[in-house]
Amino acid sequence: MADVMSMDDIRAEAARLNIDLSAVDWNSVRLPPGEDFGIKSDDDDLNEEDSLEFDAGFGNIIVVDNLPVVPREKFEKLEGVVRKIYSQIGVIKENGLWMPVEEDTGKTRGYCFIEYNTPQEAELAKEKTNGYKLDRAHIFAVNMFDEIEKFMKVPDEWAPPEIKPYTPGENLQHWLTDEKGRDQFVIRAGSDTEVLWNDARQVKADPVYKRPFWTESFVQWSPLGTYLATVHRQGAAVWGGATTFNRLMRYAHPQVKLIDFSPGEKYLVTYSSHEPSNPRDTHRVVLNIFDVRTGKVMRDFKGSADEFAIGGTGGFTGVSWPVFRWGGGKEDKYFARMGKNVISVYETETFSLIDKKSIKVENVMDFSWSPTDPIFALFVPELGGGNQPARVSLFQIPSKQELRQKNLFSVNDCKMYWQSTGEYLAVKVDRYTKTKKSTYTGFELFRIKERDIPIEVFELDNKNDKVISFAWEPKGHRFGVIHGDNPRPDVSFYSVKGGKVVKLVTLKQKQANGMFWSPGGRFVILAGLKGFNGQLEFYNVDEMETMATAEHFMATDIEWDPTGRYVATSVTSVHEMENGFNIWSFNGKLLYRILKDHFFQFLWRPRPPSFLSPEKEEEILKNLKKYSKKYDVQDQDISVLLSEQDREKRKQLKEEWERWVNEWKKHHEEEKMEREMLRDGEASDVEEEYEAKEVEVEELLDVSEEIQDV
Repeated sequence: MADVMSMDDIRAEAARLNIDLSAVDWNSVRLPPGEDFGIKSDDDDLNEEDSLEFDAGFGNIIVVDNLPVVPREKFEKLEGVVRKIYSQIGVIKENGLWMPVEEDTGKTRGYCFIEYNTPQEAELAKEKTNGYKLDRAHIFAVNMFDEIEKFMKVPDEWAPPEIKPYTPGENLQHWLTDEKGRDQFVIRAGSDTEVLWNDARQVKADPVYKRPFWTESFVQWSPLGTYLATVHRQGAAVWGGATTFNRLMRYAHPQVKLIDFSPGEKYLVTYSSHEPSNPRDTHRVVLNIFDVRTGKVMRDFKGSADEFAIGGTGGFTGVSWPVFRWGGGKEDKYFARMGKNVISVYETETFSLIDKKSIKVENVMDFSWSPTDPIFALFVPELGGGNQPARVSLFQIPSKQELRQKNLFSVNDCKMYWQSTGEYLAVKVDRYTKTKKSTYTGFELFRIKERDIPIEVFELDNKNDKVISFAWEPKGHRFGVIHGDNPRPDVSFYSVKGGKVVKLVTLKQKQANGMFWSPGGRFVILAGLKGFNGQLEFYNVDEMETMATAEHFMATDIEWDPTGRYVATSVTSVHEMENGFNIWSFNGKLLYRILKDHFFQFLWRPRPPSFLSPEKEEEILKNLKKYSKKYDVQDQDISVLLSEQDREKRKQLKEEWERWVNEWKKHHEEEKMEREMLRDGEASDVEEEYEAKEVEVEELLDVSEEIQDV
């Protein structure tokens, strides 16, 4: 094998040979046969057994088996029946229905080929008619034409699979063992995607991995931070590792547009929509649920966009996203989707409906899972012109038992907010006044963990105030509300500890339209985004005091790191100027700023829950000073290092200044003869040797004419 050269060596060799690398046609370069210079291509695995299946050009053709075998005189009648069934699903091409005939007998062979205009119509035809019962003796078996090659490869005799030797993989949690306890984040700017450490002690971002054109649309961390997912035309992929971010698995789904992980990272949902051949038809939607580790499709869902558009918009072509919402906790046992008048709940052991039937709920508009338990809340609006009240109901899964129900009257709109540990559910209800000309807001607070789930009604001091934002304190018993109709709304904080709602404080006239709690609670950022030009207030709810006020002009996004120690504010490419991000401490100190043109994404890498017991965490908090001594020494060393770096920088600046002064003096001396000539032989450059003379200058200030009488 040939020796491997670094790019620096290649550039040096090119310079020695006087070769301009920018003018080289790299596409014309060919390696010697069988030589790869130790560099494995990203496309090598396309030749492996488990490679992705690409469109072979017959994706719009289906094969229909188990047709009646009929003589030539009944051929036209059978063809008419088949055409009638399949033309209702999509447009069959001209001469697109072919039914083979036995040459000897003239009878049909019991199968036919049907060619549609698009692969999506062919897939729909397979889905709708596979198992179609024409009569007692003829039940259709429908397959894609592309699948024939796969069936032909099935051997006649079974052979045991080859057992490959086990090779241990890379530790995907290695990043959690960082000695400095740092957190990672990923950014996308231009065509580059970068993973970096947040090195707040060194007040900089420390690079981990960078790759151009890593994704074709966006990247996404898995909920526990194990994987980084990328999106491509052929499907999605997940990556992981200590520093190299190797590709761990690919998921074939052509033209995938959206992805979503289950909370425990066991499953990945992919979504695509496809243009129909008939403009009057809706988009065709395909959803796959993959096993993250094996890449196997556990269940697929296909249909029109209308079937998946229930519950509002948020995806593509009017489809609500995520279509499937996962049950609380990391077990990934249940997922559900909302349909017309039903909630369909599936279990992941068989990926089928629980009890093989959906929960019927007339006119259901929204539902939301508890973040920790297999409980979901649903909302049903008023029916019959107000004769049947709106309601919020809580259901337990898998029993489907209704745990609690609350009827609501004169409802205009309703939104549900779960507290992070699943202890509370806040239902924000916008109600009509008696005149029906305006609305006011109230809250129904469900105490989920208490016996019989008591409900408390809560309203603002001025119930006519518009509620701009609501947010629970993570892992706590407090919540905050931004409310008011003027350009500078009020912010109020409340506690629900002790069985009743108690107002803690109201902050008057704040430039805020967003509230962002630290993951550990206690601290909150009151942010004025969009029209408020990035006003920031760092507030301590324990002490009821403002720690700092700041501004990140035109900020579009705010994200706390998983530990609650640092927070990032960013300006994405929705604005053409000031693209990039700032990293702040929890108390509002700006640590560093990075500007990036065409900045698209900033995402902190999530951390999995701690393995420490609550008792151990409490012990650490009590003895925090003992544990922190080691880090105090490290901080002091870093402070000294930074001071030395500052001194070294000042020293370099001083040396540069002295070099410049010496160069100027040298240049000044070299031009001395020229200056003498310009001074008519005067040699002095000393200012004191010049003679100062006073010169009187007459200046005409005004001229006037005056006519005098003689």
